[in-house]
Amino acid sequence: QVQLVESGGGLVQAGGSLRLSCAASGRTFSSYAMGWFRQAPGKEREFVAAVSGNNGNTNYADSVKGRFTISRDNAKNTVYLQMNSLKPEDTALYYCSASRGGFYRAPEATHEYGYWGQGTQVTVSS
Repeated sequence: QVQLVESGGGLVQAGGSLRLSCAASGRTFSSYAMGWFRQAPGKEREFVAAVSGNNGNTNYADSVKGRFTISRDNAKNTVYLQMNSLKPEDTALYYCSASRGGFYRAPEATHEYGYWGQGTQVTVSS
């Protein structure tokens, strides 16, 4: 069982930066791939970024490539999402998620993630 708690969301102007953090419980953190997803009002939840358990593989949605960076610190059971050059269309509730058996993989499909946090709101003003 993995419990996830996100933090770091907030209100920022377009062009600004935020760093989201997700703290995970459990002793086998490195065996899970970690992902970030987001959901805007009236839209479906969408993939943002993922990182494999060994920190060797990453995967990004085209809409955030070159602007967002996912990383993890297995010693701290924490995954991060550094978001730069933020745009109003990045406004959403951002969720952290964990995928069992993801030591080498960084999946982007929602159904591969069995554990979810409560979300942290990111609002980008124009």
